[in-house]
Amino acid sequence: MSIDQTQAKAEQLLSQAGILPVVTADSVDEARKLSAALLKGGLTAIELTLRTPCALDALVALKKELPGIAVGMGTVTTVEQMQKCIELGADFLVTPGTPAELADALARAPIPAVPGGATPTEFLSLMARGFRVCKLFPANAVGGLAMLKGLAGPLAELKICPTGGITEDTAAEFLAQPNVGCVGGSWMVPKNWLKAGEWDKVEASAAKAAGIVAAARAA
Repeated sequence: MSIDQTQAKAEQLLSQAGILPVVTADSVDEARKLSAALLKGGLTAIELTLRTPCALDALVALKKELPGIAVGMGTVTTVEQMQKCIELGADFLVTPGTPAELADALARAPIPAVPGGATPTEFLSLMARGFRVCKLFPANAVGGLAMLKGLAGPLAELKICPTGGITEDTAAEFLAQPNVGCVGGSWMVPKNWLKAGEWDKVEASAAKAAGIVAAARAA
């Protein structure tokens, strides 16, 4: 599959998702329960980060048990991690930043990738490799809405998934930007809810997020 094809799939996937929960699970069981709650609330994709030892086991479990949710693997920082995630069935890949070696590997990957960047130069480098869908991270720290508006002119072909510091209260404003294909956030999966097993709160927050997406599409 060519990068044009995988990028088209990435854009479609993120557009369908609208809001992408960024999930860091401390156990496979936690990943299973929180993902089920997100899906029940109406969110159809997650970014499962590689920040805990159980992340790859959680990927395998979710692919087997929750076919209704697209599992993207995030915090991919090495080619070896990328290869392992592909091998275990990840639906897509997300990076926080993208050095040249990783960018080259992602461009050849058989599944969609959403490489991260934080500057126009980084995005131009990724676009030169064929990427048209990228992650802006950490979004608020590098200018938030002002950065997105600034990028829209010179990089009009780029669809961006801003992640980092976005909240339930600000998500709609980000989604309203014409160059934003999706918004990443973790406000619907706060650690205190996960530790307390308050899956009903996760589901309710996911439903609110799904409502934000629906309103943005209707606007």
